[in-house]
Amino acid sequence: MQFSEQALVACIIGQMAGSFDVVVLGAGAAGMMCAAEAGKRGRRVLLLEHGEQVGRKILISGGGRCNFTNVNARAENFLSANPHFAKSALARYTPRDFIALVEKHGIAYHEKTLGQLFCDGSSRQIVTMLEKECKDAGVETRCGVKVERVLEDSSARAKFALETSDGTIACEAVVVATGGLSIPKMGATGFGYELAKSFGHAMVEPRAGLVPLVFQEKDCEQWCDLTGISAEVVASAEMKKPVFREKLLITHRGVSGPAVLQVSSYWKPGGEVRFDLAPGREVLQPLLEKNARRDAASLLAVLRGVLPARMAERWVQIYTHEADWTNAAIARMEQGLHAWTVKPAGTEGFAKAEVTVGGVDTAELDARTMESKRVKGLYFIGEVVDVTGWLGGYNFQWAWASAAAAGGAA
Repeated sequence: MQFSEQALVACIIGQMAGSFDVVVLGAGAAGMMCAAEAGKRGRRVLLLEHGEQVGRKILISGGGRCNFTNVNARAENFLSANPHFAKSALARYTPRDFIALVEKHGIAYHEKTLGQLFCDGSSRQIVTMLEKECKDAGVETRCGVKVERVLEDSSARAKFALETSDGTIACEAVVVATGGLSIPKMGATGFGYELAKSFGHAMVEPRAGLVPLVFQEKDCEQWCDLTGISAEVVASAEMKKPVFREKLLITHRGVSGPAVLQVSSYWKPGGEVRFDLAPGREVLQPLLEKNARRDAASLLAVLRGVLPARMAERWVQIYTHEADWTNAAIARMEQGLHAWTVKPAGTEGFAKAEVTVGGVDTAELDARTMESKRVKGLYFIGEVVDVTGWLGGYNFQWAWASAAAAGGAA
């Protein structure tokens, strides 16, 4: 794509709004990290944010305490059309590397379940840390600037011209860190995808991930009046691995909670999700013992040992109206407890999604640098790329790792 006539004229007459080595689009986790890394190399870096402040999604993350990484992060914890793509960046910038940065800035933190690390204080500490890193690296940050077009001319001294609401900006490299479509109220847009497509990049269709699931009408009638009830389950999307042992929460429209959010990233419309409501336990064994009572009351008594009372009552109400209480029938009930299968009507969508699954196709990116294989000097990092982590700090680790990769090369 060639420079517009307007941009070329601006270059000639010196009316550009600035000339930089690197322009990073998006001042979220990945963008700020990348800008700082590039600046440390002596690159003249401009960080552009279309919103009025940097790090907005960081501020609301982890309940306001920012689950900034996971000590267990590895490529197996990420979804991508190419499951091997994330290995290089994750291996070269590890959770230990980011922890060292947090400790350098004196930020106290703690580990919760499953390797998740949170600030003792607030998410603001991580944003402040990244702002200081950018400042110390000489990065110029401009908020409230809308990028209208990114244009390229391989024959020009400045490889790219960015037409923005702040004027035309020239640079040698552009890093796209604009995020995905999740949480539009925080300013999420599809700009990064459109930019990628304008340069001929293929896309993996974006969809909502780490998102509550919505029941079909019948399931909602049976369960949704139990809103707020939770249980520990093992969840999977149909028969696919991985499986997640975490909490399920019933909502007024379906199910949520960590277990559901995890499998939602693997679920696709028309598919099913499966929940083991009593992982690792043979719940109905007492009913099979000699002289044991076999009726709804005895079933309810054993179910209350593994499920919340109201959920146990509802299970009995739904699944025992035609029970004959034979050994085979009890075995089927046991099996049903370990494989409660639901076909969701859909998800709560991008408005409630924590991440976007899909994005810029990794087949057209260099795994070591995040640079486009189509356009030299163009990079894609963070959520805009088809790499999506599990719940629990993994997506932040991808932001840091992919940013470090691009910041070390752009």
